Amino acid sequence: MAVTLETFRTLIQEGQEALKAVELYDRPFEFEQTGRYVLVGVRQSGKSYMLYKRAKQLLSEGHSIEEFVYIDFDDERLIAMTAEHFDLILQAYGSVYSHKPILLFDEIQNINGWEHFARRLANQKYLVYVTGSNAKMLSRDIQTTLGGRFLEERIYPYTFIEYLGAQGISLQKGWQYGKQRQLVQQQVNQYMQWGGFPELLLYKNKRHWLNDLYEKILLGDIILRNGIKNELALRLVMKRLAESVMQPASYNRLANLVKATGVNTTASSVMDYLRFAADACIIFSLSNYASKFAERESVRKHYFIDNGLLNIFLLDNRSALLENLCAIRLYQQYADRLYYYNKNIEVDFYIPSEQTAVQVSFSISDADTRKRETDALRKLNAYEPLKKAILVTYEEEETITLDNLTIDVIPLWKWLLSL
Repeated sequence: MAVTLETFRTLIQEGQEALKAVELYDRPFEFEQTGRYVLVGVRQSGKSYMLYKRAKQLLSEGHSIEEFVYIDFDDERLIAMTAEHFDLILQAYGSVYSHKPILLFDEIQNINGWEHFARRLANQKYLVYVTGSNAKMLSRDIQTTLGGRFLEERIYPYTFIEYLGAQGISLQKGWQYGKQRQLVQQQVNQYMQWGGFPELLLYKNKRHWLNDLYEKILLGDIILRNGIKNELALRLVMKRLAESVMQPASYNRLANLVKATGVNTTASSVMDYLRFAADACIIFSLSNYASKFAERESVRKHYFIDNGLLNIFLLDNRSALLENLCAIRLYQQYADRLYYYNKNIEVDFYIPSEQTAVQVSFSISDADTRKRETDALRKLNAYEPLKKAILVTYEEEETITLDNLTIDVIPLWKWLLSL
């Protein structure tokens, strides 16, 4: 289907109707009054919601619905669109309205060269908000092209407090000591299993919805976008990655795990697959703080950006889900300042800038497990003095003192709500 002025006139009208009709749950995010934004995150994480939220804010400030142009570049009517068609958007709007439009562009990464159009709009003083599900949108090359004219934000699926709020659960003062505590403990189990994709709350068959989302990301954002020929090898890499999510994994090791199934691949291909998956915002990786630079890049721990995506690969691995969820929350807070530590001792998460270590264990009721997990923190403190040592469990809580180090054992639900 050809992309014409009439195509965009139709999409502009439909977008205005969608903005008027949408109902929002208020996620905590504050836009700068005159800021232009690039919002990046995995598909279905809530990026479109952020565009709707900004539109609602501007409407409440006195702007009219006719000022808005909302375009979803996932729309099949734009499948033939190229960068040369961008100017048709402004022409289509100008043929109907006399306002200077406020531009909301969803999944704009589908159109190569979008950043040049976005820069031109910024230079012409348009208010512009764009979203995308490709981490390359935050790359140095893209930001150089945009010339500092846009603010960058990563958008994630619901945090646990947002997850509760979206279900109408508002924590009252002293809730930890009343009936709400049991409700929160029930909800954290669901959240740990199925993750925080906002739309997922509407579905009973959560695994089916998550499988569909994963296939859309895999096929559209990874395989087609990157021209991958060996689809089976990619699928096996992602499966093996999920099965070893708690362990450091080198590209060679993952390649060997795939080759053991009879499917040919190389460490170089595995490296590409993981880079493509990170670009699609479905995984992130942590390096070993104790390693030399070369090893930091080649041997990493890989986590999924949402527990629901990890869970579709697992039958029953609560420990992996617990650690992955802790990794997500810490990554949201610390990003590139977050590491793991592995040199004679193994500590799951280490934030050197905060002198903080976080160990994760589903339970420490077993004496050997308790000793192993607490000793790791104690030994790390001897190498790298800690201000804070935390041991996250599923439901246990206590305070342990070892060699003048205080270890706070915190249940998952309480820890998630404390950040």
